[in-house]
Amino acid sequence: MSKKSKMFLSGVVEGFYGRPWTMSQRKELFRREQKWGLNAYLYAPKDDYKHRMYWRDLYSLEEAEQLMTLISAAKERNVEFIYALSPGLDITFSNPKEVAALKRKLTQVCAFGCRSFALLFDDIETEMCVSDKEAFSSFAEAQVSVTNEVFLHLDEPHTFLFCPTDYCAAFCSPSVPLSAYLKTVGEKLHAGIDVLWTGPKVVSQDISVASIDEVSAVLRRPPVIWDNIHANDYDPQRLFLGPFKNRPAELIPKLRGVLTNPNCEFEPNFVAIHTLATWCRSSYAQKDVPMDGDDGSDYNPHDALQLALTDWLVEFSRANQPDGSGARGSKRDEEEPMQTDGYEPGPKDNPLYTAEPLTLADLTLLAELFYLPYEHGPTALVMLQELHWLRSDRESEKGEEWRRRAEKFDDMCGAVVQMFNRLSNVPNRVILYDLYNYICDIKSGVTMAKAYVKTLGGRTPHPALALSDDPEPWGFRGALSGEFQRMLPSHGIRDLFRSPPATRVYTIRPCTPTDQPEVMKIFKEMQTETQQNVELVGDRLVEGHVTPTQSCGLILDDASGVCGYVFALSDAKTAMTKAQYPETMLQDFPSVMALQIHSKVPDHNAAKRLILQVLSALRDSGSKGVFSEFRSNDRRMFDFLKTLNVFQVLKVEGLPTHVRMMGTKL
Repeated sequence: MSKKSKMFLSGVVEGFYGRPWTMSQRKELFRREQKWGLNAYLYAPKDDYKHRMYWRDLYSLEEAEQLMTLISAAKERNVEFIYALSPGLDITFSNPKEVAALKRKLTQVCAFGCRSFALLFDDIETEMCVSDKEAFSSFAEAQVSVTNEVFLHLDEPHTFLFCPTDYCAAFCSPSVPLSAYLKTVGEKLHAGIDVLWTGPKVVSQDISVASIDEVSAVLRRPPVIWDNIHANDYDPQRLFLGPFKNRPAELIPKLRGVLTNPNCEFEPNFVAIHTLATWCRSSYAQKDVPMDGDDGSDYNPHDALQLALTDWLVEFSRANQPDGSGARGSKRDEEEPMQTDGYEPGPKDNPLYTAEPLTLADLTLLAELFYLPYEHGPTALVMLQELHWLRSDRESEKGEEWRRRAEKFDDMCGAVVQMFNRLSNVPNRVILYDLYNYICDIKSGVTMAKAYVKTLGGRTPHPALALSDDPEPWGFRGALSGEFQRMLPSHGIRDLFRSPPATRVYTIRPCTPTDQPEVMKIFKEMQTETQQNVELVGDRLVEGHVTPTQSCGLILDDASGVCGYVFALSDAKTAMTKAQYPETMLQDFPSVMALQIHSKVPDHNAAKRLILQVLSALRDSGSKGVFSEFRSNDRRMFDFLKTLNVFQVLKVEGLPTHVRMMGTKL
């Protein structure tokens, strides 16, 4: 470990892909960081050409003046300005001229007054060129060698950060403790250099103490977390306004620092940065009663969010303009806009339109609609659940309860529209325009959902919102990207709602004797489709010659009748008239399952729930594995099951040519 005393780094990375922030936005960031107790800013915008693509090029006089102004502004606010360079796209590590170019570039920035630096090797190809392969034993050794040399050239700056190519656990092969790449970094990187780490994944849902202990042991130093929990550069339809969350405060003494890499839009990051600051100020002492289910410390994400939104509400009332005029503290803040020019309506005229002021409840709703990557806010989740119930349980079937919940959903949609209207009239147009595309999209979405529920209740919505085969363009989402996702298996349409609405209402229920004709109809259709007269063990279950194990005979049906079945037997041998399969296979997979899903069922989710329910019953019966047979021409069903990711293809010795087999351990 370095002998130098190092402060805990807390602040912001400008490290996203897309339009970099402006000079005035960065200065406002430094002001907020100082006010909230944060102390660091890492300059690493991917679209600054001289940071990444043209990293060898020195800054021009005009660019140098801007950087010097920025570094000076950070220093005035007691914010450590960390300049990062990303040479990994095309550097030849073994070429002395390349290393000299790195030194020259960072020496120039050092002359601007910068005293802290970073070298980033994230998001690059790992294949080395021939020269580097001859000079270094590994990619990690090449990176570490050059980084150490630059670090010593800069006379061991107080802060120097290194971003590895394997910057999260998901990238480490075969695991974090066994990663040869990280082991080299830990052993050979200079002790005065700190390592950036994003957690278990690029965008980590949780970062646990155990995971940090694990990576710290390999790196031989505590990491600096580069946190992408609020980053949205990978999806232009998402914005994240939820609190800093799922990072226990007990992490603080185990880390060198935490830097958030937030939304591309500057103004909406008020919440992300404000709640991070609250987290950094929290005590990590354990309390008797955990708060909000987060980490047992005095940091409460819900309270931190409300504190941030309360402060943010003040910013919306500042009469700023998109060009930056009317800045903080200017006379414009106190001016009344001249809109009516003295006009007063008569007693029978329409009254003048009066903009309703934005409220804390509106901002809370906004944050809950645009919460976090892995989590909807409470209100958004309730709206999804209500719509799911309303579309599954028609008014004629539920009566008064359906109408009551439909009214509740209508009110919730109305609150979103009201929030949109109030936001649209706030004095601070700078914040509004950063939010506008998102709030316009969600307003349109809930308006369509509201109209759909009206249709379900027998009422006629506005003609522009009526559901039809030829909708207006605002009636569907996603352009070409949306078209692709709708054609993918359930992974592509699942999103965050854990029980996504199906295209039809399906019922899973036990099979009864009256279902046998429809079951056989599906069975015969499959035989006709495959045109293969092959005897399978599972056929005896379908045809009723053998009784399924208890709770292992289920039917999937919809309004048109039976559309799928699953039958299973815990001991497959009892259904065999001869020794059809090897004993070694039956030891691992003693149970048999027969299943068919009609081609008219597009809902992978319904089929998966049907199968999982039977697998659960087999597991309860003591089975440790199940196999399922298919005729080789039954490609549709075989491919369908592969998309569910429940079974794996089994390779069985002596398997007849016309039989294919899948199975899973229980």
